[in-house]
Amino acid sequence: MDALIQVFEFCLHIDRHLESVVRQYHTATYGILFLIVFMETGLVVTPFLPGDSLLFAAGTLAGKGMLDIRTLYLTLLVAPLVGDNVNYWVGRLIGHRIVHSKRIRLIRKEHIEKTHAFFEKYGGKTLVIARFVPIVRTMAPFVAGLGAMTYPRFLMFSVLGAFLWVTICTLAGYYFGSIPLIKENFSIAILTIIALSLLPALIEYVRHKRQVRVG
Repeated sequence: MDALIQVFEFCLHIDRHLESVVRQYHTATYGILFLIVFMETGLVVTPFLPGDSLLFAAGTLAGKGMLDIRTLYLTLLVAPLVGDNVNYWVGRLIGHRIVHSKRIRLIRKEHIEKTHAFFEKYGGKTLVIARFVPIVRTMAPFVAGLGAMTYPRFLMFSVLGAFLWVTICTLAGYYFGSIPLIKENFSIAILTIIALSLLPALIEYVRHKRQVRVG
């Protein structure tokens, strides 16, 4: 039992201790990172694992020369894509059975409802926006499968979301991770990026409303 608790604590706070992990496990660190990111994006029962902060921390260590940025980037790009696909097909094939099963209590109803609300508001773009929102990031592919979103459409948004998420978070760490102001306020920076990404859609929405009123 103690060993399981230690493993849980290790996974939960790996972003804070990543430098020690690299020194101890060397190239095996890429496999550990792949596994953590895959679980965080691919398993609906592990939305609590680190996401943005882990990518930022890994990018920071790559900037210090402790990890190879090309290998790291490829690893972190493939992991969420594989995770998304697993999550989508689980939702598509047995999602309703899981949600209504009383035996599986780790999937919280409010998480699914929150993700449903995102889909109602942003449609397929939820899969892109959700990349930068903890918990919703984990639930979005599952809910997409649950709602029977067509696979080609899901895959398009999934690839775009993974590319933006990994590129922004990892390269932010790679280039700016040594700057205390960025490191301590990374969450604020991510929220700013999301706000800027939604700005064109908001402008278009306002224009559409004005045209409707004029017409």
